[in-house]
Amino acid sequence: MLGLFGTLNLAARSLQAQMTGVEISGQNLANVNTAGYTRQRVDIQTSPAISTNIGPEGTGANAVAIQQIANSLLNHQIQSQASVTGYWNANQSALQSAQNALGEFLNGTGSTSSTDSTTSVSSSGLANQLNGLFSAFQSLSASPTSATAQQAVVNQAQNAANTFNQIDTQISHSTASLNTSVSHDVNSANKLLSDIANLNSEITYAEFTGGSANSLLDARNQDLENLSQLVNIQTSTGTGNSVNISIGGQTLVAGTQVMDTLQTYDSGGGRLLVQTATGGVPLTLTGGSIQGAIDARDGALATMQNSLNTLAATLITQVNNLHASGYSSTGTTGANFFNGAGSGTITVNPSLVSNPGLIQTSGSATASSDNAVILKMAQLASTAQASLKNQTMGVAYDQSVADLGDALQTANNQASSQAIVATMFKTQRDSVSGVNVDEEMTNLMGFQRAYQASAKLVSTVDSMIQTVLSMKN
Repeated sequence: MLGLFGTLNLAARSLQAQMTGVEISGQNLANVNTAGYTRQRVDIQTSPAISTNIGPEGTGANAVAIQQIANSLLNHQIQSQASVTGYWNANQSALQSAQNALGEFLNGTGSTSSTDSTTSVSSSGLANQLNGLFSAFQSLSASPTSATAQQAVVNQAQNAANTFNQIDTQISHSTASLNTSVSHDVNSANKLLSDIANLNSEITYAEFTGGSANSLLDARNQDLENLSQLVNIQTSTGTGNSVNISIGGQTLVAGTQVMDTLQTYDSGGGRLLVQTATGGVPLTLTGGSIQGAIDARDGALATMQNSLNTLAATLITQVNNLHASGYSSTGTTGANFFNGAGSGTITVNPSLVSNPGLIQTSGSATASSDNAVILKMAQLASTAQASLKNQTMGVAYDQSVADLGDALQTANNQASSQAIVATMFKTQRDSVSGVNVDEEMTNLMGFQRAYQASAKLVSTVDSMIQTVLSMKN
């Protein structure tokens, strides 16, 4: 039998076990608002029983372990969703930047009909400026020698050219910003890879020496989620509860070692992509903010800039071909109306800016009131162009903006849907691993009462021992 001193030891073990429970509940409550924290539970087990004449007699309980209440499947799903969320958030941000560059409000519907435009025209947008230019040509055709109408044409042409220039510059800035974002995210990913390898080492050592690695496991899980937001990763369990990480089929972290890192390289035209630093192996990324930025840059933004360049080149070529064939009121001919070759370089001929009277409106050198050339320039507004897929300039621009609008709407919808999915998974994980204040307070009171009862047992045994001693005296 245990006897008095054995019972006293039983009570002492119970006090220690209940005190550990109080401490763990307190730890949970202290971290109720800590991001990435996984609630813990003390594992209390019955102490080995001893054999007696009347059967096995219990010896109390011991606190044998502190366990995390974690669901590895949910953690893996959240990491996967973080990659998708990072992709669409980066894609959405880049396309919103392109919308701002255009100065048009995009609400893509997927329509290609010019009568069902997806563009809400801004007074400063290119659509309005092109309409204004062709309207100015039309007004000048009604009065070819009007100095006021000539000046209006030059002013409107300058506005259109400046708008082309501004959009081209802003899209170029957006592309450069996305390159900077890719470089920054690659550096952040490399830092996280190093941190995870270090945490692998600390976790392996802590568990090998019998210590608790719960806080380290939380930190590593948080790093894995942060890394997943940047780039889609594949993980596997290594030795000593370490995590191996692969990206694009290349192993970058194996246990406690960083086998390789990421770096950017110029794929042409200053567009950065990602490869391994040591082997220089180009990586095919399938998610994360890095790939989201790359896809927006090389997809919708590049398409929009190419379309703008084609539109500007078409405008320059068609207007110049007509203008060069005409005659001004002073008899000059052969001059171009526009200079430049695309959206970034288009300008109005400086001689026309200085003297709008040099606009070559007439088809005849002897009839200054002839409007044949300027009328054809005005009719370009409704002329289908082979270089624009047999669309007019206005319709081609509307279609380009609509395509960007569709891409932005897709990104908006995907980002919104993904936020709901990510929240759902995190809610599921919180229901398993998150700290519930009511539950912890209930546990705390339970441990408190058990501690008080154990203390009462100590007091009772102590009194019994005093009684025995007094009997001997």
